Amino acid sequence: MDSEPPESRLVLRHRLATRLWHWLNALLLYVLFTSGLGIFNAHPRLYWGHYGANFDTPWLTLERFGSWVTLPAHYSLAMSRHWHLAAAPIFAFALLIYMAWSVISRHLSRNLSFRREELAPRHLWEDICDHARLRFPTGETALRYNVLQKASYVGILFVVLPLLIFTGLSMSPGMNAAWPWLTELSGGRQSARSIHFIAAFTIVAFVLVHVLMVLLAGAANELRSMITGRYRLPEARS
Repeated sequence: MDSEPPESRLVLRHRLATRLWHWLNALLLYVLFTSGLGIFNAHPRLYWGHYGANFDTPWLTLERFGSWVTLPAHYSLAMSRHWHLAAAPIFAFALLIYMAWSVISRHLSRNLSFRREELAPRHLWEDICDHARLRFPTGETALRYNVLQKASYVGILFVVLPLLIFTGLSMSPGMNAAWPWLTELSGGRQSARSIHFIAAFTIVAFVLVHVLMVLLAGAANELRSMITGRYRLPEARS
């Protein structure tokens, strides 16, 4: 039987602020997504422009989502809106605070900024091949994000999530009254609704891939690092 690697191989991987934001985000995204599907069920069609009614031509028509994936677990537009609007401001402010912390603590520049050599075509191709072969990094390399991870995290943090929040505000009647230019920037309320829907499912796709990678890389070790911060460095391949 192989002996377990020594305890000294445990290192601090995630700071407390990162871990707290991660789990708060997971809860809020669940509430927002499931309640958002409940709201979508009131009119499961998407349009571009300012208007969208039963006699307009939608670019996407779906069946209503099942109760197993909506909040609440039955059709109630009022309750779905209640859950969505309760979670949305917490989510937005938590993201703003985390982004500010990332800049101040240099987490952004230290861990998510791209190095010139990482963007070389040869290096990019090697990272893609390693992911395709499920060759996960070992030793100290496992503590650093690779270029594909950086690209996906930066894209979600600084493009998709802000877009989700912006289009959500664009659809709010209160925001429409106070700042009508928000809706105009989105191309109209129906365009904002379509972009909001696409951004939400982009995040779902990211989460599914993220969970799959955690399972393949070693769920116990990865979960421990996001709960306690402690991560056992993978042994180098023989």
